[in-house]
Amino acid sequence: MAKKSDFKTVETSQEELEEINEKIREHRHKTFRRIIITVVLLVLVVTGIQLWLQLRSYTSFEVISSMERKDNAAAKYEMFLGNTLEYNNDGIVYRGTEDELIWNQSFEMTTPMLTICESYLAVYDSGGTSIYIMGEKGLVQRIETSTPINRVCIANQGTVAVLMKEDHISYVRLYDRKGKELANGEFYEEKESFPVDIALSSDGQKLAVDMLDVTEGKVRSTISFYNFGSVGQNEIDNNVGTYTYEDMFIPEIEYMDADRMLAITNQGFVIYEGAQKPAPKKEIKFDTDVQSVFHNKKYVGVTYSNPQKEGNWHIKVYDMNGKVVMENDTEIAYNRIEFLGSDEICVRDDYHCELFTIHSIRKFSYTFDRELYKILSGEDSQSYIFIMNGEVDEVRLR
Repeated sequence: MAKKSDFKTVETSQEELEEINEKIREHRHKTFRRIIITVVLLVLVVTGIQLWLQLRSYTSFEVISSMERKDNAAAKYEMFLGNTLEYNNDGIVYRGTEDELIWNQSFEMTTPMLTICESYLAVYDSGGTSIYIMGEKGLVQRIETSTPINRVCIANQGTVAVLMKEDHISYVRLYDRKGKELANGEFYEEKESFPVDIALSSDGQKLAVDMLDVTEGKVRSTISFYNFGSVGQNEIDNNVGTYTYEDMFIPEIEYMDADRMLAITNQGFVIYEGAQKPAPKKEIKFDTDVQSVFHNKKYVGVTYSNPQKEGNWHIKVYDMNGKVVMENDTEIAYNRIEFLGSDEICVRDDYHCELFTIHSIRKFSYTFDRELYKILSGEDSQSYIFIMNGEVDEVRLR
């Protein structure tokens, strides 16, 4: 039989207990300090890398993959849910990151136009009568109108607003993604007032109509907001606000999200906000003649001739609060300036390109040896897709 061990009780004084507890506390504090220092160092390293990438400039690139481009210059490209859309007069094709076909839709259009909101898009024939509502898996609904189409907007659940015109009458129709008509309105030019543009909020609840009035030779623009939710039902014709601007022309309006809308004017731009009844929040007036106005969902950019640098175009970008967040110059006599999906500004002509970050850094400058049609943002800050005459290249800046 195993012999049992005898246990002895060791008495510890109060001073010894305090000494032991103090050592335990010191050990814990040292361990905690090491953890904090490690975390801070990691944050500093990550922040430093991100800052370095944001401030770095590139003058070349390496081609990661390339494929032959068999279509012609009429084809257009956009990004949709992280993949590439290609469309022309004969149809639209949706491809994945490995160039695999996800879906395609054939059609015949004279002037195909595209509008996207989150997981839905609408491709329509400007001046024609066809609208195709598409989703992640392909065709959702085809709508045929009886009147030529001027403009289509789409919401994030597939609802579309359509501006049409025939003879001296303009029509605005609202359809759900199954093609059911939800609302309509008519405007007669005999009253010397007619719609110029429309905008639909991303939730599909609010519609804005931009009207131009030329009564007695004077120009007047009016924006009317319509709410098709519970708030608008208590108003006459669902109208929840109308704003008129004397001696001003507003060629374009667009919702940035469910509660914010942008109006581009011949003098500047106006930002409206409101979940139910949108109202003007900020108006910016340009202090010089503007060459171009471009925007995305977060920023508005303008370009104008720089009087201090001959042959230079000055780029200025505002946020939705009207604050200037970016300024720089380009020497490119561009035919296209736009925001990429990364909020970077792309300035290009047929053979030259410059990319600017929202922090005013000229990130990339290059002269191509073949005609450049389009640049799309890639998976990270150094990756892009260059669409050129004869090929499509996935590249990485270096």
